[in-house]
Amino acid sequence: MVGDVAGGPGRDTRSAQLAGQTRRCDTQRAGRLLRSRREAVRPSDVGLPTGSRRQTPGLRRAELATLAGISVEYLIRLEQGRDTRPSIQVLASLAQALRLTTADREHLQQLATISQGTELCAHARQSAARTVRPTVHAVLDRLGPTPAVVVNHLTDLLAWNDGYDRLTRPLGLLDHPQTNLLHFLLTDPRARDAYPDWSTVVDEQVAFLHGHRRGDPGVDALAETLTAVGGEEFTSRWRQRPLITGRTGVHALSHPDVGPLRLNFEALDLGDRDYQRLIIYLPADAASSTALDHLAGRRPGGLRPVTSATTNR
Repeated sequence: MVGDVAGGPGRDTRSAQLAGQTRRCDTQRAGRLLRSRREAVRPSDVGLPTGSRRQTPGLRRAELATLAGISVEYLIRLEQGRDTRPSIQVLASLAQALRLTTADREHLQQLATISQGTELCAHARQSAARTVRPTVHAVLDRLGPTPAVVVNHLTDLLAWNDGYDRLTRPLGLLDHPQTNLLHFLLTDPRARDAYPDWSTVVDEQVAFLHGHRRGDPGVDALAETLTAVGGEEFTSRWRQRPLITGRTGVHALSHPDVGPLRLNFEALDLGDRDYQRLIIYLPADAASSTALDHLAGRRPGGLRPVTSATTNR
């Protein structure tokens, strides 16, 4: 599990390369982001006089350059995408001067060349969230027999309801007190039996983990562990960075008690400083609906199937 990281066999040159991977700056997109935010900031927002003779929306380049402590010429190069490797410190100063939101800071960070740096993060993660708010627990309970689970950005399972327990415990997913979904998928032989589309599910989870890396050493520590225990099945995906997001779609399950299942899933981001996601599973057809009712000890018809013409992944 995630707690097995310290001193593990994955601390070698290969894992060091994983931890030290950098992302080259998409300079054109970063430049467009900086310019659009400069033009959106009102001078009064940063303590500057508005004046009636302004011809430029938002801040002038000279004003932003002064606030960020850089030259106007360098700011022009950044906005035009002509600086291929802007420093994290400069981008952090611009983010501060522009009053960027957390989402904008994270987007700018993803566009920049970053290796373990967290200067752009408004709230750098110190450790993975393991506490779920009481109101979220209440939501899980209110969902009743509908399977639902809360995960963090490391794919740790934090809380779930009785419907999810009945669905996944027979698969072996909840055998450990601190379950990590990726660790289960890669190391437990029962996972391949449980998920007929195992490869796609692993792609989704690796893409999810990569998408929430953002300079967090906890993600790289987990990647180190998965490198050691998952071998090429993990490392090849980690290098290639699958593009599947897995926010919504259909998963197939082979359940030892009720047979084949097709489940729609919806992943909803919770409004926490420490990232958490609520995932809800609904039957995708009548047979799956009947099977979930059976697992919940209900008469058929309690959970109605939800079908859709298209699926976004």
